[in-house]
Amino acid sequence: MKFLEEMKMLGVDVEEGKERLMGNVALYERMLVKFADMLQKTPVSPDFKEDDCAKAIQSIHALKGAAGNLSIRPLYEAYTEIVDLLRAGEICRAKEEIRAILPVQEKIVACIRRHGQE
Repeated sequence: MKFLEEMKMLGVDVEEGKERLMGNVALYERMLVKFADMLQKTPVSPDFKEDDCAKAIQSIHALKGAAGNLSIRPLYEAYTEIVDLLRAGEICRAKEEIRAILPVQEKIVACIRRHGQE
């Protein structure tokens, strides 16, 4: 299966993502790889301590923006919810949401790693 077709199956709005980059497919694919690299450098994990909440908000908010710009909808929507929960002080619920999105995030990153280096 082709890279962007698989991304679509994972819930990514590839057409919208490409539109944001004026239809430049090669650039879109490179930006997806950069997103996966960003996740590797700034992993989303439910294992942060309450006193690291501000740092978690900052990191997840940055990832939310990148996911939104690339139209990686499942991650954008989850990260939005997580940031809102953290800002509301609902840390336990935020951690539950992180745990729930991690398998989806892993599938998306695996797809990017498998195809994005071609």
